[in-house]
Amino acid sequence: MHTQQLLLDLATMLTTAAVVVILFRKLKIPAILGYILAGFLIGPNFPLFMNAFSDESIEVWSEIGVIIILFHIGLEFDFNKLTEVGSTAIVSASVKMAGVMGVGYLLGAVMGMSRMDSLFLGAMLSISSTVVIQKCFSELGLEKEKYAGLVMGSLVMEDVIAVFMMVVLTAVSKGASGGSVSPGQMALMLTYLVLWLIMGIFLLPTFLDRTMEFMNDETLTLLSVGFCFLMALFAKTLGFSMELGAFIAGSLFAGTRHSHDVERVTAGIKDMFGAVFFLFVGMMVDPQIIALRWTSIVPIAIIAVIAKLIFATLGMMLSGQDIETSMKGGVSLAPIGEFSFIIAGLGISLGVMDRYLYPVIVASSILTIIATPVLIKQADKLIPKLTAKMPEKLRSRIENYTSGDQAEEETSAAWKAVIKDFFIKIAVYGSIMLVVTIVCVRHVQPFLEKTVGETPSKIGVTVFLYIVIAFFSVPFMGKKSAEFTELWMDRLSNRPPLIVMTAIKIAMLEVIAIIPLLKFFNIGNILIIFLLPLSILLVSRSDFIATYYLQLETRFFANLNQKTMEERGERDTGLWLDEDYHVFVWKVPEGASCAGRTLIDLGWGKNYNVYLIKIEKGDRKIPMPSSRTAVQSGDVLHVIGEKKYCRAFMKAMGIRKGPSLQTLREYLASGYQDNENDLECLAIKVNGSEPYVGKPIKRNGISQHGRCMILGIERDGYATRMPDPNMMIEKGDILWIVGVDSNLRNIVAHSFAPSLAAAGGQK
Repeated sequence: MHTQQLLLDLATMLTTAAVVVILFRKLKIPAILGYILAGFLIGPNFPLFMNAFSDESIEVWSEIGVIIILFHIGLEFDFNKLTEVGSTAIVSASVKMAGVMGVGYLLGAVMGMSRMDSLFLGAMLSISSTVVIQKCFSELGLEKEKYAGLVMGSLVMEDVIAVFMMVVLTAVSKGASGGSVSPGQMALMLTYLVLWLIMGIFLLPTFLDRTMEFMNDETLTLLSVGFCFLMALFAKTLGFSMELGAFIAGSLFAGTRHSHDVERVTAGIKDMFGAVFFLFVGMMVDPQIIALRWTSIVPIAIIAVIAKLIFATLGMMLSGQDIETSMKGGVSLAPIGEFSFIIAGLGISLGVMDRYLYPVIVASSILTIIATPVLIKQADKLIPKLTAKMPEKLRSRIENYTSGDQAEEETSAAWKAVIKDFFIKIAVYGSIMLVVTIVCVRHVQPFLEKTVGETPSKIGVTVFLYIVIAFFSVPFMGKKSAEFTELWMDRLSNRPPLIVMTAIKIAMLEVIAIIPLLKFFNIGNILIIFLLPLSILLVSRSDFIATYYLQLETRFFANLNQKTMEERGERDTGLWLDEDYHVFVWKVPEGASCAGRTLIDLGWGKNYNVYLIKIEKGDRKIPMPSSRTAVQSGDVLHVIGEKKYCRAFMKAMGIRKGPSLQTLREYLASGYQDNENDLECLAIKVNGSEPYVGKPIKRNGISQHGRCMILGIERDGYATRMPDPNMMIEKGDILWIVGVDSNLRNIVAHSFAPSLAAAGGQK
């Protein structure tokens, strides 16, 4: 390929695109249509315009464009963003994409398409255009509408699902084209990719922190774009598409505090190569194919709009949105998206999708793009007509199920915490278990077999794998948090997404655990199935495992949340607990279910993340009660926790008229204190010489002998609230401790005798 031809092709594409888009912007037509038209005008299918293109050079520029687009999609996405989209986005995107993909597959089959063409058609129809929808909302002044926020959140989830859809399509395509990509090979490919992702989360933030002072914009551009191409090639080597590697590269940068700088210095590159990609889309439009296939194009566009309306509406209603909000969201998701063109290009590059489908899907997309603003404008007239035809009994059931104030709660702390917990556990701990299992089954066992024999190697590897699974099953499954309980009890519509998330984790753990049994043994013996979960449960409760896992977890989360902590800004550590912890006082009523039970039996700390710092039994006051203290009717309990946990506890206890909540500062300054049992809270910096350094919380003596409670540990800028009893105290930690004033002074002076007996009180 000659350099002169490359430059000529690029110059012609860019100048033509600039002229056409200027005209389209003046006419207030989406720029994406301008790029497609410009590509058509200079493409091989429009001979009336100058056409001096090399197919090879155009494909090169287009592929670079796709890589850069996916890098920026990843750059605008990070794990924390998933916590912002809410349950509605997760449920609606999943239901809509699954439903529309199924309809698209059936439509392709009815039209006589091949199995792979039908599969790719379903995938392409299931994705909506973020660019077009965002522009429609902006031009119509609808950005602040309730349903607009839900739609944009759903589009974030669609991008995530679409990326993983590309992984599956790549594997399926290789099998269909004569390759031999088995489920095991697919898992191995995914394993290596996830391992690289985890290493990036650990290493990339640290590397950038230590080198940013030596980099200017030029160097940062070189690093980020170079890393993008490196990850693209790495993914290609593993058998995935280069687009997936580019997306992962962007998502790794997205989790760092420097993501905005990377986005800024690469914005011009994205704009240029993004335009080149859409120009290539226009070049693929063949008027002859459109003329021959118009009887397919129009039905595809119509069915895509109707299917998205039905399934997006259904998904939003399942998540608790009212009928009107759900239907407006469904109408807004009509346009076939730019991601669909990427998937179409993937199918052609893999040689499993007929080339005629490309102009067909582009033409169908253009029809849906044109129809979208009209549908959104007419939604207020269209929706009442549709709901009027709905059976009254069905409408009544839907209204009883849904809630009109669900949207305002999408950003609640409870949903953010549950969603973030779910995605992190799936992406990190589930992936680690899968990585180790596949590597051991495919590589370690065959290697050991040559040394120790077949049966011992299989038994040894299986035992090792179950120890690893037990290690990570603790954080993977976790406990039902107070936020989970709060959402579950709050309304019926919260339960479907919570059930789905729990079921996914259980299914993933079971699949991973069964891999060595399927590979090495005959699992016909039903005894194994019963012994497997029991053994995992017993080993997972090991204090040794829990303690050292927590050290790893703290470091990982410090890197993962780096950007979030940076954006939050540094807070005065002296005000941290004063603001974030709350206390309420509750008198146990007669006949309460908790009466007559000890604190360790009640497990309020484990189940609700709230703890007792004082019990009043008549005239007797017990500060920092031990885990063996029994609660009786008439006792006055002083309960501490974060506000959201306190409210969840109140709901679980059936406290309908909730007692007033005070911040910890207000409580400590209130009249609840007395001279003999005066409580105080201190922030203690660990200098390394303390007797409790290097010991887990439950064995360092502070809780039991010192009659105090560690409310939080701040390490490397990352705060762990109500830390696990197995978490080890290290030099440099900041401990937030509440307890009797005299005991706190002893801890500060190192004058208490640390106990090695189990402590942790109510935990």
